[in-house]
This record gives sequence, C-alpha cells and structure tokens, in this order.
Amino acid sequence: MPYPELKAILTDIGTEELAHLEMIGAIVYQLTKNLTPEEIKKAGFDDYFVDHTTGIYPTSASGAPYTAASMQVKGDPITDLHEDLAAEQKARTTYDNILRFCDDPDVKDAIRFLRAREVVHYQRFGEGLRLCTDKLNSKNFYEFNPSFDKK
Repeated sequence: MPYPELKAILTDIGTEELAHLEMIGAIVYQLTKNLTPEEIKKAGFDDYFVDHTTGIYPTSASGAPYTAASMQVKGDPITDLHEDLAAEQKARTTYDNILRFCDDPDVKDAIRFLRAREVVHYQRFGEGLRLCTDKLNSKNFYEFNPSFDKK
C-alpha cells in the first residue's frame, strides 16, 4: 500500500485475522480433543484424524487445505482493497452458515463475535478504499500503478 494510513489499517486487520484463526483453532481443538474413535468415525472426521489426530490443520469445510494461493493480490491498491472487501463478506457468510448449523451456545457466541469483527473489517477496508481514491488522480483512477506513475 502506498499510503501510511492504509498500511496501518492492513496491519491492524491482518493481526486480528491471525487471532481469528487462533480462536477457530482453539474451538475446534476443544470440541475434538476428547472424541472417542467411534465418535470420530460417526462424525466423518476419521480421514482428518488419521492425518492430523486432533491437531489444528486449517482446511475448508470440504477438506481442502489452506493455501496462500487462495489470497488474491494484484499489487494495485484499488484492486487489492476490493478483494479485501470481498474476502470479509465471504468470511461473514461463512460465519452465518456456521451459525445455521451450530447448536453449542458457547461456540455460537464466539462465532457471533468473529462475524461482528468481519463486518468491522469490511468497514475499515471501505475507509481504506476511500482514503486511497481520495489521493488518486481522478483522470487516472482506473489506471493507477505507483511503479508506472513516474514520468
């Protein structure tokens, strides 16, 4: 990000997103640490258990492992902030879907907290987008690239 205030927003949100991962990991660990082999099989958790026991190995709900390839980055502030906004909405939707299936009140409380933070992150990225666009040359709004801006 070319502007210090945008770097600060990204640092704050990135730090908090890592904490979200830690919270989800702790929830999953607490829910699975005392499962019996029968409960593991009944839940369809046996393939995961064979590879990871009850260790936290980030995967999607379908079992696809987390990969940095899922991060969309173009190096253009406008494009990247729009990707960030979309990612926050996808996270919010995922939390909404978890809440539809979850019946544990303690887990639901934590998920509601995380969902609320995703909404705040969306708002912060929106602030960042406004800050960024306010600083751009309006004639060159969609062609902004700091490395090509030197004439």
